[in-house]
Amino acid sequence: MLPAFYQNHLKSQLTVAEYLFLKILLNILQSIKKVNLEKLANALPLPIKFESRRKRIQRFLSLPNLTIEKVWFPIVKEWLKTYFPNEKIIYVAIDRTNWNRINLFVVSIIWDKRAFPIYFELLPKLGSSNISEQQNLLSKVMPLFKSYKICVLGDREFCSVKLAKHLQNLGVYFCLRLKKNEFVEYQKDIWIELNNLGLTPGVSFFIKGVKVTKSKGFFSFNVACKWKRKINGVAPKEGWLILTNFESLESAISAYKQRFDIERSRRHSASEKCLEISRKVAII
Repeated sequence: MLPAFYQNHLKSQLTVAEYLFLKILLNILQSIKKVNLEKLANALPLPIKFESRRKRIQRFLSLPNLTIEKVWFPIVKEWLKTYFPNEKIIYVAIDRTNWNRINLFVVSIIWDKRAFPIYFELLPKLGSSNISEQQNLLSKVMPLFKSYKICVLGDREFCSVKLAKHLQNLGVYFCLRLKKNEFVEYQKDIWIELNNLGLTPGVSFFIKGVKVTKSKGFFSFNVACKWKRKINGVAPKEGWLILTNFESLESAISAYKQRFDIERSRRHSASEKCLEISRKVAII
C-alpha cells in the first residue's frame, strides 16, 4: 500500500484510469525479479492480446507528466517535511552505477542506513563522470534542500577539488573520499603524498586548511584521516582520507560513516529496487 501522501499526489497528476493502471504495474513489479517489457505484458491482468498489453504499458510510460520533476519531486518534498526537522543535517550520497553498458548517475538521501534515490540520469558514455556532469546533476536536486542543512558524500570518483569548491560555494557540507596518491601542502611549499602521512591501523588525525593536489588556484580544505584499529587481530585494508569542510575529525568521520554503513550492509531499500526495475523498463 502506498503512503497517503504518495496517493494524493499521484491522483492529482494522473487520471483515474492512469492511477489504477499504475497500481496494477506496481503490484506486478513486486513479484517479478528480472523485468523486461515482455514479462510485464505477460503478467498484466487485462483481457486483451499480448501486443495490446505491451503497447498499453509503453503508452503509459511515455505520458508527458510521468516525469521525475512532476511526479517524484513533490513526493520527496513532502517526505522531507515529514521525516527531517529543519535543524537536522540530511546526508546526500552521489553515486554512479554500471548495468552492462548502461551508466547511471544517482543522487540519494541516506535514511535508516538505506540509500533513498531522489534523482537519476543516464550518462551518454561509459566510465566516470566529470565535474560538469556532477554539477549539472546536483543543480537538479539542490532546490529540494533550500530549507535544510545537507552534507554531500562521495566516494573516490568524486574526490575532485573543483567539486569541493562548488559545494562550498553552495553553502553545504561535504565529505569526499580522497585517493591515497593525492598530494597535500603539509607545510608551505612542501607537498606530501597522502599515502606517506603515516596513517596506520588505530591512528587518526585531522589536517586543517591545506591545499590538496599540486594544481594552482585551489582553495584550502580540511582532510580527515582515520584507520580503524585492529579488532581480534584484523583491521580494515585501508584507512579513510576525506576531503571536507567540517571543522573536526569527529564530525567528518561521523558523516562519512553514513555512506560506509550503506556499502557495508549491501542491502537495498524497496525504493532502490523500484528505481532499478522502473529504469530498466523505461529503457526497454
